[in-house]
Amino acid sequence: MSDCQPAILQPIPALARYASYTLLPDSDPRAALRRLRGVTDGERTFAGIGQSLVSALGREIPELRAFPEFSGRGIDVPSTPAALLLWLRGEDRGELVNRHRGLDGLLSGAFRCTQVIDAFTYDGRARRDLTGYEDGTENPRGRKAVATAVSRRKGIAGSSFLAIQQWEHDLHRFEAMPRREQDHCFGRRRSDNEELDHAPASAHVKRTAQESFDPEAFVLRRSMPWAEGERCGLVFTAFGASFDAFEALLRRMVGEEDGITDALFRFTRPLSGAYFWCPPLKGGKLDLSALGL
Repeated sequence: MSDCQPAILQPIPALARYASYTLLPDSDPRAALRRLRGVTDGERTFAGIGQSLVSALGREIPELRAFPEFSGRGIDVPSTPAALLLWLRGEDRGELVNRHRGLDGLLSGAFRCTQVIDAFTYDGRARRDLTGYEDGTENPRGRKAVATAVSRRKGIAGSSFLAIQQWEHDLHRFEAMPRREQDHCFGRRRSDNEELDHAPASAHVKRTAQESFDPEAFVLRRSMPWAEGERCGLVFTAFGASFDAFEALLRRMVGEEDGITDALFRFTRPLSGAYFWCPPLKGGKLDLSALGL
């Protein structure tokens, strides 16, 4: 049986580069995808395929769909699809830059890079967001992580589905809040990561308690901070066997059910949102047989 791309289940790397691509008009992506298949190991170089690229190949992937737009009280969650996503992982920024340049060359003639986000690990032991709070505390582990993130559906077994958003933080606004108010935004104490018993209903922990949904809405998070000049935030990266759990979480965050919006929106907003199908591996290379390749 084909295996999932290893990066899904591995800890986040020290450094990463997220590169999004659009398909050039009137181009045939098949040759470029075959070249990409030969250099994508799913660990250092990870690939996700967007709905538009699947459609261009005349194929369908079960569960793959467009990222939906959401809105709440003063909140807009945008949909910004792309044909292809590469998540380059490593330890050296210069090596990531050069690897990306090489991949651009392989994809030239069919794809154009439209966005690059350089990300990093903050506080390597705790894996914190730039606010100082730990990220991914409630991630499933072991076999549950595999069941959460990896599809066993016939024809695409070993695949995963990636929901990715770039969030931009207003850290000046956040740092102006009293510490107690900051903790209440997350529903955890920053000092020891303990969940607060009496956090308000808007606290992120309460809005997204994965076991409180029916069915349970677990995702496997592999998010990383980003910074460019004075701007910064989080590249929210969540894997699932489908997108259902992620959409349930986001609907509750924007207050679609009860009108209560997640307190995180007080200091951060999403700039983008996209869905990707993450093919499995076969023989150490991307298995693109579901796309006819």
